[in-house]
Amino acid sequence: MNLTSMEWTLLAVAVLLLASVLASKVSDRLGIPSLLIFLGIGMLAGSDGIGGIHFDDPSLAQTLGIIALSYILFAGGLSTGWTSVRPILWQGGLLATLGVLITAALAGWFASWIVGLPPLVGFLLGSIISSTDAAAVFSVLRSRHVSLRGNLKPLLELESGSNDPMAVLLTIGCISLLQHPGETVAGLVPIMLLQLILGAGLGYLFGRAMVFLVNGIRLEYDGLYPVLSLAMVLFAYGLSTIVQANGFLAVYVAGIVMGNHNFIHKRSLMRFHDGLAWLMQISMFLVLGLLVFPSRLPDIAGTGLIVAAFLMFAARPAAAFLTLVGSGMSYRERVMVAWVGLRGAVPVVLATFPLVAGVAEADRIFDIVFFVVLASALLQGTSIPPVARWLGVDAPMVRAPVYPIECEPGSRAPCDLVDVEVRPDSAAAGKQLVDLSLPEGALVVLINRGEEFIIPTGGTVLNPGDRLLFLAVAAPLDEARAIVEAPREQPNPETDARARPRAG
Repeated sequence: MNLTSMEWTLLAVAVLLLASVLASKVSDRLGIPSLLIFLGIGMLAGSDGIGGIHFDDPSLAQTLGIIALSYILFAGGLSTGWTSVRPILWQGGLLATLGVLITAALAGWFASWIVGLPPLVGFLLGSIISSTDAAAVFSVLRSRHVSLRGNLKPLLELESGSNDPMAVLLTIGCISLLQHPGETVAGLVPIMLLQLILGAGLGYLFGRAMVFLVNGIRLEYDGLYPVLSLAMVLFAYGLSTIVQANGFLAVYVAGIVMGNHNFIHKRSLMRFHDGLAWLMQISMFLVLGLLVFPSRLPDIAGTGLIVAAFLMFAARPAAAFLTLVGSGMSYRERVMVAWVGLRGAVPVVLATFPLVAGVAEADRIFDIVFFVVLASALLQGTSIPPVARWLGVDAPMVRAPVYPIECEPGSRAPCDLVDVEVRPDSAAAGKQLVDLSLPEGALVVLINRGEEFIIPTGGTVLNPGDRLLFLAVAAPLDEARAIVEAPREQPNPETDARARPRAG
């Protein structure tokens, strides 16, 4: 039997994906960002590696990158809770816009000075490496069972999820100026602002339309809902781009809007897009590894590492401290924000843009971007947990229990499953469930106690540390939560002494 090149290609893709997924277990145990593993696998499989796969098609890589980035951003928006990001909305917005601009300007100036690139080409390089990657950051924190205190986690999630469109705009703007010398920066600024405003507005409309469509279409087969969501994301990006809006911002905002509304199969669709986002990230780092030719890297290694060091120790900290002036954050928190600037999939995608456009020094830019991503993953990715502990901004990672039941809230069933912990100082501890007088519309369907799950009855006695799984609508749930979390009344010695009968 003769195997065609297509069959060998499919086999190679399967082997690379399997190796990446299995290697992620190693990265979790060693605390190494998984993106670094994916990158290494791609390099080993490339033309200079043991795999010998020759891949040198920047145009195809760019197309795959645009599709991948659209789904990564949509998944990020889908998992962003509005209640958690609302208190830090303006801080995150400044970091995602002004912070990206400052980072790009400083990194571009340094690249022009130290590397000898023309100023505009240097700013192009700075724009490509100006945005951060939340997925890489929080995968490291999860693998080390570390979280961040206060508003640090939602701030970093919001910034890294929303700063990619700004980096894309700056990159495309620089390429346009290089290809059309008659254009000016002053002429591009209003166009970029219009693209951002249109992108955000269309994203909101697309998000509401997605919720309405998913709840109203009533498909006969549940398996078609993921297909529907896939099509809606591409539609949102494509239409936004056609009307000169920022398509990446549109899909991110659409994800936020959709994720903060109830719709049919919400949990299953969120899990689907989370898995899809991982697939897209793996694909992009494998592609970067395949595109890189290790034989030509030694000539650019010193330059790449110097640019990476300036980005990590100067450009990113300057952008973080300048944009967070007046935010009320402590010095330690701002240092943590400055250090959590891990570069990920977006620079990989953007590095293909100059290659496709035929920009001078495009190959050199691509190799420098490779070193920036590599150095960021090695140094920042592995040091985030100890730096968080050193600064005193870390917190234990609380693992949410995985319950054996689910509720899929929709427009006609505005309910949800929410767990509430019985704290040691709670008045509910030691009481029977029936004695709590919970409101109608709030039903305890399961109790998580340690490693086991208990089906409750009215006589079930609650222990400190129990997690009660409520099936409830909003108002009764708030009342039930207040009852369960109400603190136990402390004894008053004076009142007890007056109430105690006197001897004799």
